[in-house]
Amino acid sequence: MKKIMLTALRMLTLLTAISILSFLMMAKAPIDPLTAYIGTNSTISEDAREEIAEYWGLNDPPLERFMTWAGNTLRGEFGRSIVYKQPVLTVIKERFRYSLALMLIAWLSSGILGFVLGIGAAVCKDSILDRGIRTVCLVFQSAPTFWVGLIMLSVFAVNLGWFPIGLAAPMGKMASEVTLAERIYHLILPSITLSILGIGKITLYTRQKLLEILDSEFMLYARARGENTWQMVKSHGIRNIAIPAITVQFASFSELFGGIALAETVFSYPGIGSAVTAAGLGGDVPLLLGIAIFSAVFVFTGNLIANILYGMVDPRIREGFSHE
Repeated sequence: MKKIMLTALRMLTLLTAISILSFLMMAKAPIDPLTAYIGTNSTISEDAREEIAEYWGLNDPPLERFMTWAGNTLRGEFGRSIVYKQPVLTVIKERFRYSLALMLIAWLSSGILGFVLGIGAAVCKDSILDRGIRTVCLVFQSAPTFWVGLIMLSVFAVNLGWFPIGLAAPMGKMASEVTLAERIYHLILPSITLSILGIGKITLYTRQKLLEILDSEFMLYARARGENTWQMVKSHGIRNIAIPAITVQFASFSELFGGIALAETVFSYPGIGSAVTAAGLGGDVPLLLGIAIFSAVFVFTGNLIANILYGMVDPRIREGFSHE
């Protein structure tokens, strides 16, 4: 019970801090929400401008706007999006359906592939394979997401024509007519681009941890008993590097949310990341705050799941918690 209350308190503190910081950043941003709403070349009258500003509460002092938003949020009303002219929760729900599929594919593929490549690099230490894997991982880890996305788009969509240039479905088709195969087809390039964010980190981390285990005295004893490298990795190594790998992989939730905005913008993918970009450029404070809170809950939940999985992977951790 005490742990549950402590977890809830941490989450409440996190959401409060994120809400305040996000609002302050938008309040200090050089973007004028009213100008972004009506356009820079708008010819509407001053009275109409005042009515629009009054409707969205843009003339109120920042503190009053924040307190009004906070009060409505506590009642479950996140307000209306200035950019999409819809309730914030509706926008998040519609957009997150697309982003969830993209993030899950990228997260699973980067974790599995990174884990396998890390094991292979450690077992083949200092070989051509090891050096090649490390070089590729360092390059991908240093490359900006939008740059990787543009390269993938240019090579595989424009030059080779293997994949569509963007969007989540073929143009000119109604949503009810789009097949599952077509949606998967449009997911491939964005998911590969997003997965590159996590492959390098999990690969290098797994490699380092496995090398430490292989150099331990226990492994030297196992080698003296006649076990080869692959037998030692299978019997003793994988279990011991699983926890660090899970830690790094679940910690990548925040990086996924950071990279998804760029990846979705490059591929014109209608997910929550592109909604963040539109909200930031349009000064849409209600939508940006709603997405910030939603993202924080999502990341916090991922970290909580990781803590639960630790006990499943290694019962000693669960037993340690039971004695507290």
